[in-house]
Amino acid sequence: METSTTSSYTAKLIDGPLEGKTVATAFLETGEPRPRLELSGEHGKRYVYSRAGGLEFSSENDDRPSAVEYRFLETVFD
Repeated sequence: METSTTSSYTAKLIDGPLEGKTVATAFLETGEPRPRLELSGEHGKRYVYSRAGGLEFSSENDDRPSAVEYRFLETVFD
C-alpha cells in the first residue's frame, strides 16, 4: 500500500457564510485532518467550522485524504 506524503489537504466549506469556498489546510502532527477550523473574516469576525463526514482521496491507495468537508458552527466576534 502506498503512503501519501502530502502535508496539506483541501478543506471544503459546505455551508455557512463561506459556503463553496476551499482552503489549503495542514494535517495535524498525527497525520489526521483537523477536527475544527477557525477562519478569519472581515471586521474582527472568525468563522468556526467543524469536520464533517465527507473525505476525498486522490487515489484509492492513499492513506490521507486530499479533501475534507467542513460544516459551519458559529461566527465569533473579536
